[in-house]
Amino acid sequence: MNHIQETIYYSSLLVSLKVSVVATLINLPIATLLAWLSIRRRVRLRMLIEIIGIIPLALPPVTIGFLLLIVLGRNSIIGSFLHDIFGVDLIFTWWATALAAAVVSYPLVYKAISIGFAGVDSRLELAARTLGADTFRTFFVVTIPLAYKGVLAGIIGGFVRALSEFGATSVVGGNIAGETQTLPIAIYSSVLSGDNSAAVILSLISGVLAVVTLLIHNWMSKKIEDKNGF
Repeated sequence: MNHIQETIYYSSLLVSLKVSVVATLINLPIATLLAWLSIRRRVRLRMLIEIIGIIPLALPPVTIGFLLLIVLGRNSIIGSFLHDIFGVDLIFTWWATALAAAVVSYPLVYKAISIGFAGVDSRLELAARTLGADTFRTFFVVTIPLAYKGVLAGIIGGFVRALSEFGATSVVGGNIAGETQTLPIAIYSSVLSGDNSAAVILSLISGVLAVVTLLIHNWMSKKIEDKNGF
């Protein structure tokens, strides 16, 4: 293994972790709010919220990447605004890669958190409101702790999905080593160049990372269950 290969492995791992963490952080508050509005508050726009949560699953990731390319490109309203006001171009940056990963992984985060909220006994929330807790306090003190399994599953599921995303991220982020080249993109590049040994090593790194993430999920779930006496 030469120095160049080591650099590729290290940089693609770091980019993947950075992109996956940011994608998860983008999704978590949005998915939590929309799932709460849909499941616990049952707002009138519930059907629209559900559709938003499903659409990324129905579209090929490459299509999502292409749509983001149009929305974020310099000729779009958003792209031109960012370029003219802030001098920023999102396309072919790791931010665009993270945003693409967030869109693709959003359904997993939303669905898991929705299931968690659906399992919360509404009588406990009502009891908290009766005792004087407002909506905000009830949400954080009662709803979230009771729905923690769904929230935790959403975080881990979204992270792992973002970690493995290739189609959408490669369209809007390209394949820039050290900037937008994630592990899946690095694997694809290695296969195209005929460097099968590099592709195998990168695949093993991806597999180990996914397993470690799931082990952390199981460990955290057990710790929370032990703390709550379940």
